[in-house]
Amino acid sequence: QVQLVESGGGLVQAGGSLRLSCAASGSIFSINAMGWYRQAPGKQRELVAAITSGGSTNYADSVKGRFTISRDNAKNTVYLQMNSLKPEDTAVYYCKYSDWAGDYWGQGTQVTVSS
Repeated sequence: QVQLVESGGGLVQAGGSLRLSCAASGSIFSINAMGWYRQAPGKQRELVAAITSGGSTNYADSVKGRFTISRDNAKNTVYLQMNSLKPEDTAVYYCKYSDWAGDYWGQGTQVTVSS
């Protein structure tokens, strides 16, 4: 089992920045991927950004150039730096951990961007 604890959400004005953190604990496998997904009201959950334990990254087109995903493997923690936030970025952001055993999700953290 893997447990994920997210932090860093909140309310910010358009154009502002937030940094999300997600710490994984439990049965962590050295080869894994971690990422951030988001779900806005009435919409499906979508990938925001992901990063492998080797450092390869993947971003949704809507956040490229504004968001940066990074990780500290020693701390089993993934970060999402969100800059130039827009009202359409408002959603619940979920952390996901994946390895050969399966996928695990965090509880979600609310990000609200006011116009």
